[in-house]
Amino acid sequence: MLIEGVFAAITTPFYPDERVYYRKIEANVTRYSRSQLAGMVVLGSTGEAPALDDAETRDILRTASEAAAPEKVLIAGVNRESLHSVLELAEAAAKFNYDAVLVRTPTYYSTQMTPSVVAGYFRAVADRSPLPVVLYNIPRCVPYQIPVEMVAELAQHPNIIGIKDSSCSLERIKGIVDAARTAPRRSVTVTPVFEAVTGRMLKSVATGQSATFVSASELAGGPAIAVAPPQPALKTRSKDVGFQVLTGSASIILPSLEAGASGAILGFAACAPEACYEVYFAWKDRDHALAAEKQADIVQPNQRIVGELGISGVKYACDFNGYYGGYARQPLLPLEGDQKLEVENLLRQIRN
Repeated sequence: MLIEGVFAAITTPFYPDERVYYRKIEANVTRYSRSQLAGMVVLGSTGEAPALDDAETRDILRTASEAAAPEKVLIAGVNRESLHSVLELAEAAAKFNYDAVLVRTPTYYSTQMTPSVVAGYFRAVADRSPLPVVLYNIPRCVPYQIPVEMVAELAQHPNIIGIKDSSCSLERIKGIVDAARTAPRRSVTVTPVFEAVTGRMLKSVATGQSATFVSASELAGGPAIAVAPPQPALKTRSKDVGFQVLTGSASIILPSLEAGASGAILGFAACAPEACYEVYFAWKDRDHALAAEKQADIVQPNQRIVGELGISGVKYACDFNGYYGGYARQPLLPLEGDQKLEVENLLRQIRN
């Protein structure tokens, strides 16, 4: 699976009484699908995954998948505290036609998370997951940071295709890219312009449309026939890719790409997808000056909104910028009035 470009780590909107607001998830995903984003991560950290029960998790995965455009890559956060529970969610994600799963280190028994335990856990998930695995390193939430050497070892596994690294460290991104160069290259299916071909794209072509029956009387006495509407063919080609490294920080999109990262998975892209994409597009277009300018535009907003104000900051930024953020679940609290004003001022120059 090709995981390249900018992905939004989307929010989970709630009602004031903290019920999941599924219609707003649907509306957000529909709008993200019209953007230049490569895809979406559903139920990552920005999606408040630890605050959701299993039934809500499955319903959110289904809702997002049904609303997403077929060409958008979908990655499901499937994190729980046991291998058994993670694999159950991975099976659900496969059922709902996701393209990959995002898996972090378990956190509760943190003192037991030795290197051998963590490496064995990731291998066990990858051995049995029906979908490709993207490792998730997020030291601000998980006390164990996956060592670069371990990432390089895990990159040899045929079902571990990449990592989202949210350490906010460019040196670490460079280290992972360099260490994973020995990983086997994989052939992935892409479009003629080298964009990802998702499972939902292949499924829609395979399913096709039902034929329309035309009766003999409508054909003025001729034999009755079934007429199927023309179905456009999906043209594909192959591309070889190595281990795919994606930054989790909007503050270092450009330097990460220059270091060899394939893209970015960003909470900031949930509230400012176009601003994040503009960095990637300018880099792809080899306009370094413009890419640097676009990168500089989002560093301070990202650091304050995502890095300091957290989930509630991202959610209010979504509300301000034309998406549904809504309430967070307690213990997270909404922003105060002065914080809201600060978010508005930070986003005023990069509104969608």
